[in-house]
Amino acid sequence: MANRNGRFAIIEQLLADGIEYMFGNPGTVEQGFLDALKDYYPEFKYIFALQETIAVGAGDGYARATKKPTIVQLHSGVGLGNGIGMIYQAMRGHAPLVVLAGESGICYDAMDAQMAADLVSMAKPVTKWSTRIVDPSSLLRVLRRAIKIAATPPMGPVFVSLPMDILDAVNYEEVFPTSFPVTRVAPEPEQLETAASLLAAAKHPLIIMGDGVAFSDAQAELTSVAELIGGQVWGADSSEANMSASHPLFGGLLGHMFGDDSRRVTSQADVILIVGTYVFPEVFPALSGVFAPSAKVIHIDLNTYEIAKNFPVDLGLLGDPKTSLSKLAIALESTLTPEQKKEVFARASQIAETKKQESVARLEADKAVRDAVPLHMTRFAEELAAHLPADAIIFDEAITNSPELCRYIPNGTKKSSKLCGIGTTDFKAIEQ
Repeated sequence: MANRNGRFAIIEQLLADGIEYMFGNPGTVEQGFLDALKDYYPEFKYIFALQETIAVGAGDGYARATKKPTIVQLHSGVGLGNGIGMIYQAMRGHAPLVVLAGESGICYDAMDAQMAADLVSMAKPVTKWSTRIVDPSSLLRVLRRAIKIAATPPMGPVFVSLPMDILDAVNYEEVFPTSFPVTRVAPEPEQLETAASLLAAAKHPLIIMGDGVAFSDAQAELTSVAELIGGQVWGADSSEANMSASHPLFGGLLGHMFGDDSRRVTSQADVILIVGTYVFPEVFPALSGVFAPSAKVIHIDLNTYEIAKNFPVDLGLLGDPKTSLSKLAIALESTLTPEQKKEVFARASQIAETKKQESVARLEADKAVRDAVPLHMTRFAEELAAHLPADAIIFDEAITNSPELCRYIPNGTKKSSKLCGIGTTDFKAIEQ
């Protein structure tokens, strides 16, 4: 389009990046977006929400389900203020949101007029990057940077303030797809061999995993490593389907409220592999003693900020979970001795048998309250499971009742895809 202004250029850039949806609640500044869509870009869809938290929440869920950058549009300081809480949840859940907010214009900065606010400072604590466009010649440059930052692991929301005079100005920038860095990297072979040696020699290995596994599509690789070492797998900051809950080595989720609940599990291990998460995401985490004094800790993640953030590790490795776990599995196969493989088999068999017996015991205990009045959660979960369609999606914000719900509707099964809030009311999208 010749002599197109900024609002048209933005839509053209988004379409060039394969982005076809914008979730939002518009104000006066953003009305031009809607006009541009109706008259010139019918293939681009605006998902209108009646309140900003809904727009951010819907965009959050879509971003996590697709693992692609997603646009959320808010209006000025009031709209951004309403959406801040949900943007925080998107940050905690690593959703690749690009939040755009219109404002009256740079020419009005000195006026301190109605709805004037420092939007960049408001958004900075809850985003990976927060900025304001101040010149029309860098509108698309900044937008591409925002899209790249949001979608580069560790993924997370970014914010761009769009003054109205920038949107109205003629934009001559060229449109081309955003460039993304390749992050399928793995540690050096000798470091993986060291990790394999530690895990192979373990008598009580433990794996702590989180949503970085699903973001990397590393579920199969995680399961393979767990089976190779005969180690139980526990989730921390884990709301995605990182491992099937029905797998014999899946132990469950560590406590998301109190550190003592997690410590009962973590302190029993002699070698711990942490991958795709941080330790620990509880509301009241333990300040010390989370691992046995002599335990060896290995941490693999693309987010170096989280490695050894709260507790020391013996081997901190920068790496993509899928690529790193795949190479670690190869190293383990060549490291494990025949005697160690026998120990792995015996250990895995014992873990599986214990899990089976505990499951049977819980189901048997449920019978005692099956006909209780008022209705007990176990009976509700049992009946719900029997009536759910095959493609059901459940948002699990049950917290104290979550174990009962998961007992009858385990995550990662054909029966359901579960959405787990982990104690915060947001969308954490999980693929079946």
